[in-house]
Amino acid sequence: MAAGGFCKLPTGSVVVALNLPRPTADGTGCVRVLVHAQNRARALTRLRNLGMRAVYLRGNAAPPTPDEITAVLHHPDGLIWRTAPDNGVAFSAELWHPIRALMRRPAATP
Repeated sequence: MAAGGFCKLPTGSVVVALNLPRPTADGTGCVRVLVHAQNRARALTRLRNLGMRAVYLRGNAAPPTPDEITAVLHHPDGLIWRTAPDNGVAFSAELWHPIRALMRRPAATP
């Protein structure tokens, strides 16, 4: 489920949306990641710099919705995520999280 897409804004910048596998030990589920950048290449570079090396955008099958664009533009980092819905519907009641919450490793239990 590697759907994704982009939207070019009137300012010339882009918002890229990608559905990616959740980076956890069990790898179950997917997350929807939104990135605001000057162009598509820079958006993907931002994700690769976070350790998501195999991130590619092929086509524009699942571009960001207007609500998603608003959410990422209002976030100071311009890089957010939330759990992708299983039913394929774009709506999710979950709030958006900063990317550092996704990349954070769970604490080891003794």
